[in-house]
Amino acid sequence: MTEGSNRSQAEDPADPRHRPNARKRAERAAGREQRAHGGSALTHREAREVEERLRLSVPAIYEVVRQEGEEELERPVSSLWWSGLAAGLSIGFSVVAEAVLRHHLPEAPWRPLVENFGYTVGFLIVILARQQLFTENTIAAILPLAADFSRVNVFGVLRLWSVVFLANMVGTMGVAAFNAVLPGTAPDVLAAMLQLSREMMDKSWAEMFVRGIGGGFLIAALVWILPSAKGSEFLVIVTITYLIAAAEFTHIIAGSVEAFLLVAHGELGLLTMLWDFTLPVLLGNVLGGTALFALISYAQVKEEIE
Repeated sequence: MTEGSNRSQAEDPADPRHRPNARKRAERAAGREQRAHGGSALTHREAREVEERLRLSVPAIYEVVRQEGEEELERPVSSLWWSGLAAGLSIGFSVVAEAVLRHHLPEAPWRPLVENFGYTVGFLIVILARQQLFTENTIAAILPLAADFSRVNVFGVLRLWSVVFLANMVGTMGVAAFNAVLPGTAPDVLAAMLQLSREMMDKSWAEMFVRGIGGGFLIAALVWILPSAKGSEFLVIVTITYLIAAAEFTHIIAGSVEAFLLVAHGELGLLTMLWDFTLPVLLGNVLGGTALFALISYAQVKEEIE
């Protein structure tokens, strides 16, 4: 964007500062600053600490996530592809870590509560490394579309989703092949991975779909929470993704590692996998992350940002 003169900016009716709610927020911020620097005994350093400890407002969180979504919509296809492929490979370590814990823990009623912490490993790698995961984009890409429902944004979302989803799936297929065809993991760990995969697939079509809604909602909630979780990102990611595993919600990308593993071992047909797992979980994740969380999140700030 090119910068105009100060007078042009001041007279521009589209300037957010001229919107009533924006002016109110600016006035409140100015009031806080005035009280901090003039009307109280706080030093400048203490005043800055107060400002830093104030939680982000809901419109501020919305704006952070929306701008991140816009950046993703504008990224080149090659960047999206390689980042999505890396995410598909990285998410495989969720299954590996969970299998390692299952193999080494004694069989007991409390074992699932511990082994499910392994599920968080892949998500930690993906999110902290800023790799492209399809389910994260069910909210980040939708907010710019909700704010400006145009043909350009519709095609942008479809482009982002298709490239990232395909790259994620190729990555998970690679992880499955690495462990099934090559000696990627120890035999005992591979046996535990297969056992986890069979348990994941032991659900009906409807169960896959409904549990996918819960998984999609939680991943979207994670994306929404992270901007205000400065310094606590690790704990937030572990908490949310641990809940997905402990509650047995389904996740299209992490679950694909397990499903492809069964296909590679000849225990599951590819078409059966696509119908019984991929389709219901994909629909559930999109519904939970987009139709429920993303649109509700947009609705709660719509009046304040217009």
